[in-house]
Amino acid sequence: MADEAGIALDDLGIEAQASAPLSAGDAELHAMLEQRKLAHQVPVPTSDVQVRERLRQYDEPITLFGEREPDRRARLLQVLIARHGKNAVHLSHAPSAEAEADDDDEEFYTEGSDDLLVARRRIAMDSLSRAKERRAYQSREARVPMQDVAQLRKQVLEPLRSYQLLGSQIAGSRPISMVRFAPNASILATGSWSGQAALWSLPNATPRGAALTGHEDRVSGLAWHPRATLSQSTNAVNLATGAGDGAVCLWSLDDERPLLRTLRGHEARVCRTAFHPMGDYLASASFDGTWRLWDIERGLELLLQEGHSREVYAIDVHTDGSLVASGGLDAIGRLWDTRTGRTAMVLDGHAREILGMAFAPNGYHLLSASGDDTVRVWDLRTLSTLYTIPAHRSSVADVRFFTAANERPRAPAPWWADTADSMEVDEREEADTPALRRSGLYFATAGYDGLVKLWSADDWQLIHTLRGDSGKVMSVDISSDGQYIASGEWGRTFKLWGSL
Repeated sequence: MADEAGIALDDLGIEAQASAPLSAGDAELHAMLEQRKLAHQVPVPTSDVQVRERLRQYDEPITLFGEREPDRRARLLQVLIARHGKNAVHLSHAPSAEAEADDDDEEFYTEGSDDLLVARRRIAMDSLSRAKERRAYQSREARVPMQDVAQLRKQVLEPLRSYQLLGSQIAGSRPISMVRFAPNASILATGSWSGQAALWSLPNATPRGAALTGHEDRVSGLAWHPRATLSQSTNAVNLATGAGDGAVCLWSLDDERPLLRTLRGHEARVCRTAFHPMGDYLASASFDGTWRLWDIERGLELLLQEGHSREVYAIDVHTDGSLVASGGLDAIGRLWDTRTGRTAMVLDGHAREILGMAFAPNGYHLLSASGDDTVRVWDLRTLSTLYTIPAHRSSVADVRFFTAANERPRAPAPWWADTADSMEVDEREEADTPALRRSGLYFATAGYDGLVKLWSADDWQLIHTLRGDSGKVMSVDISSDGQYIASGEWGRTFKLWGSL
């Protein structure tokens, strides 16, 4: 037995009281939780070919009528648990029992390409520079009087309490699954289950050109390039979309030929996309159980990363570019070091699937939104949960931090630059009035309960609730000028919120 803090009573020398056995309901609940915990730990192949081979080894049908790949993997998981019980945790993906016994304690690595090695080196150099710049600012910020910090907090958060609905716009023939503001807050991009993405000029929410048609299934991933030029005559990458057809499309804002390139490799639906701060690389999460890293200039797949026992739904990239956070339908999140490829942290705590991930601009907090109706705050310094927010009455579909336009990550000075010289310049510029940043002071969540909520990011308390009338809210975003909040709705509309 274990108490609520997870301490085994036997470890404390305390014997369970025989006079107080578990009730039938409690015993059933305990068994269910143990079964779920065991299911998260059992290794199951992500390749459908390997799943079929394992089912054949156990004399099980390799497929059932109407069975999809995720269903087949779930059935293999139940077979492994039924056959091996707790020993299933130690099974490998080897095709024979002898090989399984030999490989139980053996680590394996997949050799990366030379292109991946070059990319990791570039990412390492860039992330060190960004981290150096961020730490230098935080050192200066620590010297700012608390009354100045409190005054800035009040200036930023108090107006949020008066936010209300400014307008609603029909944006497709099916639910609007994704909304994202452009870096300069002048354009809103929307993705729809109809398979189309669209651009809208703000603040009037008027269509900007024709719809972006390049997918054959629902669009569920959408991300702006960190250095989006927002010019209609350029052929530079401005936008990336991922969809149910397994493709990732790269778009310019050219009205005549907006589609620049299609990245193919995923074997199932692409759920989310996220650019690396450098702008040269793109991460995509998919229902094939992997997330992948792409070189967008060459259209090259650099990395195929496994690690989740079920579909990977959410993904985000650290502001320094050193980490990637992935969240899956297995209720587990993982932090990956982009410079080495290793797992930096396992986010184990949610009871249901993870639907959204967001790194804080401060560099050491991470939010995960889940189908268990909560948002968890993770502290990367202590590798633990800092706070659990009971955010909505139904699944939390999306979570986004506020990042001010002039405070977004920019190309930093080389990490090997003289620290003393750079600090001397910074101190001369900000010795009198150190600049306080507004980024990261609050964040927004979208819930299937039809609500958008705004939260402070220092005490994790609710600031304001925005109520719509279109059913589930599937996505949310905050403009870089802080003037607008956009929400994508199940009712085929997007809404703009702000102060009148």
